[in-house]
Amino acid sequence: MPDSFPRACLLALVLTAPPALSFSMAPEEFAASRQMACVLAQQSLGHLTEDEYGKRTHTLLEGFDETERSTILAKAIGYYDGLMFDIADSDGSAVDTRLRDFIDSGTCDSGFRQVTHSL
Repeated sequence: MPDSFPRACLLALVLTAPPALSFSMAPEEFAASRQMACVLAQQSLGHLTEDEYGKRTHTLLEGFDETERSTILAKAIGYYDGLMFDIADSDGSAVDTRLRDFIDSGTCDSGFRQVTHSL
């Protein structure tokens, strides 16, 4: 009987490995999902027009296959939903504040800095 426990564990590992692999992400997919969450936050705050939203979404998802796109969108929605954790649905100002803080964070940093130069 003692030998059956390691075998059972190995069998469970083999049976659960394929679904677990579907949750893994390449670094590019992870970065795209984080940026997509930023786009969703900007859209929610009204910072983007429908055309801007569409262009940013298309640009972020360009180069990924259909399965990767689905994964990126699912992770972005999950991340966005996590931002709303512990905020009452009726508390719009708290939602807006949390979204603004997220957009201003390093997560949504596109790598470009606004620079003002005066002579």
